[in-house]
Amino acid sequence: LPCVGLYLKIFRWINHGHCEMPHIILGCLFLYNTGDSCEFGSMKYYALCGFGGILSCGITHTAVVPLDLVKCRLQVDPAKYKSIFTGFSVTIKEDGVRGLAKGWAPTFIGYSMQGLCKFGFYEVFKILYSDMLGEENTYMWRTSLYLAASASAEFFADIALAPMEACKVRIQTQPGYANTLRECAPKMYAEEGLWAFYKGVVPLWMRQIPYTMMKFACFERTVELLYKYVVPKPRSECSKPEQLLVTFVAGYIGVWKGLVARIIMIGTLTALQWFIYDSVKVYFRLPRPPPPEMPESLKKKLGLSE
Repeated sequence: LPCVGLYLKIFRWINHGHCEMPHIILGCLFLYNTGDSCEFGSMKYYALCGFGGILSCGITHTAVVPLDLVKCRLQVDPAKYKSIFTGFSVTIKEDGVRGLAKGWAPTFIGYSMQGLCKFGFYEVFKILYSDMLGEENTYMWRTSLYLAASASAEFFADIALAPMEACKVRIQTQPGYANTLRECAPKMYAEEGLWAFYKGVVPLWMRQIPYTMMKFACFERTVELLYKYVVPKPRSECSKPEQLLVTFVAGYIGVWKGLVARIIMIGTLTALQWFIYDSVKVYFRLPRPPPPEMPESLKKKLGLSE
């Protein structure tokens, strides 16, 4: 199956104890080496950004698997589960506490791959489109640039996510079909072929692309505004913990609209994703360009330079 080999390699890598996420997050708080480990826009830069995306999305989405399971079952069978609280109690009664973890493997693998493409390709497309626009147009149209880059990245991210998302939904919403990813994937392929893993990709695009566009554009502009109006010094003068605090706050502010429960869940999830992603950037000393500023050539054209 497409992507499955890569999924399994990542799973084995993590299973053998090579994932040191706690060390990365804690270590970055005490890392004050200002030298960059690679060139901005290099292959190493993109690869490490993709790795940050793997940790960012894989860990956070796996952490909320119980809630996601109940939500999916509530949507499929509202007569039985009725509400979130009823859904939890019925699931625990029928399957035990372990039943709340059903679908964790495809969730972790699928959203890790989504994070790899979402964050890695976002950096690729942002630099690519910026080079196409030029310095002045990049500044004037930076919000459109963020929207276009994030939409392009999410297009590929959802293709990577779709196979595991299909398995997750089958495991969580069809009792008795399969209990594990190893049971589910071969069974789906035998019954429906390759199409079984990708027939949900269009709904994924419709759901995820607009959300990701909002998520990235709001975050980028919020960071810019925080450093301009709230933080009393330039980012280059801020310590690593101070920069990560700005990242977390910007991630939370970026998704403020909606019901209170959704603000808490999605806001915290999004803020944690940005925090983990930026922690990886700090830990590996990736180049961190300052927030956008109007180019001197544009200031001269607008008569703003002295």
